[in-house]
Amino acid sequence: MNAPAWIDLLGYAAATLTTVSFIPQAWLCFRTGDVSGISLGMYSCFTAGVALWLTYGVVLGAWPIVVANAITLLLALAILGMTLRGRRAQRRR
Repeated sequence: MNAPAWIDLLGYAAATLTTVSFIPQAWLCFRTGDVSGISLGMYSCFTAGVALWLTYGVVLGAWPIVVANAITLLLALAILGMTLRGRRAQRRR
């Protein structure tokens, strides 16, 4: 059973807004390299949650969920990686 077109549009609008809202934080981290204000615990939970949402979207075949969470997961993994590298570097000093 296919969802009405307006339901898909609603999903794409929600997915676009939540993904786009994440981009300024990611851009700031990439541009400055400063992840000192990032909580490792929060970002770990967030990244795992996004991965689960992505899996959920794949299982349902819900492309708005899949596309948005795939993009967000890539950005979140990059920031999480930067955070882990930064913490390791601090411990070495």
